[in-house]
Amino acid sequence: MYLKNISILSLSVILTLSSCSGKKEEEKTVYENTKFKEKDQNTVQLSDKQLQSIGLTTTTIQEKTMQKRVRLNGKVEIAPSHISSVSSIMGGHIKSIGVINGSHFSKGQVLAVVEDPQFIQLQQDYLVTKAQLESARLNLNRQKDLNITKATSDKTLQTVQADYSTLNATLKGLEEKLRIIGINAKGLNSSNIRSKINVYAPFSGFVSKILVNNGQYINPSDTLFELINPVGLLLELKVFENDVNDVRIGQEILVYNNQNPDKKSTAKIVSIVPSIENGGSSIAVAKLSTPNPEFIKGMYINAEVTINSRFTIGLSNESVVSFESKNYIFEDLGNKKYKMIPVNVGISDDQFTEILKADNLKDKKIVQKGAYSLLMALKNKAE
Repeated sequence: MYLKNISILSLSVILTLSSCSGKKEEEKTVYENTKFKEKDQNTVQLSDKQLQSIGLTTTTIQEKTMQKRVRLNGKVEIAPSHISSVSSIMGGHIKSIGVINGSHFSKGQVLAVVEDPQFIQLQQDYLVTKAQLESARLNLNRQKDLNITKATSDKTLQTVQADYSTLNATLKGLEEKLRIIGINAKGLNSSNIRSKINVYAPFSGFVSKILVNNGQYINPSDTLFELINPVGLLLELKVFENDVNDVRIGQEILVYNNQNPDKKSTAKIVSIVPSIENGGSSIAVAKLSTPNPEFIKGMYINAEVTINSRFTIGLSNESVVSFESKNYIFEDLGNKKYKMIPVNVGISDDQFTEILKADNLKDKKIVQKGAYSLLMALKNKAE
């Protein structure tokens, strides 16, 4: 009986020790697995099936002559000097309006018709003065002839000459007033006096605003229309602080809108605002080389500026992936294992991205096709 109790006690001790030993081994294994996971968190191990599905290819760091392409965005604006307010030289009632908001017009086109009795009076005054001037001219010639024989005094001749000069000046003034309101005084006679005048377009462009309506009485100081001359169209582009030193006056750029990105127009930078705003950007002003009717005031546009070329090293664009605002590439470690490496990128174009401080990558095999798939696999592994 005593021996039996000893055996049971010994077995209990052995089981307890064994249990403790197993627990320590388990904790050690978990710890080692955790360490391995932390150490291995930037690598991906693919199976044969995964490798075949991705179609992964590799490349190496390459040397290339590149051009930096700066992408800008902004809005279409109009220079203040090419926004015109149109009014009538003389007041009157609006009889008709020949345009609508946004419509295109040509230089010399009738925008509106204004009617008022004062137009009749102005034409009448001109014709009466013209007749009086002719009578004064005949009287002046007669007085000159009489003065030669001293049949009339010098004083009388001087008075007649003054009357003639006054009427001539009055006629010239009336003629100029008629010209300003669009009436040709030379062709005016008593049979073609009219009560209406036309308001003509001073240039070709677009109607921005119509500020009157039919029947409204307007004064000479009232604005009837706001017109836009497309020749004054400007592009105001935002230039971020990192690119300010690369963008210069005189550079040619390509401009396009979001609705038609494949149709690019050329423009030239004509001005750069010498200050950085709170958002960390400046403004470059550009002008289209040729008018583009698709660009209208207030439209958002994009632009590309190509900077002088330089010799550099880098990788194809598909080799570089981005995650949480950082850039990475994947190194082929062999045996279907790939390591994610952070990199700093420089300039880029449609096919190639510059890699800064890439000397340590020159002898490495870098993933080209499939880099994004590796990034997705690594994110899933981390989760």
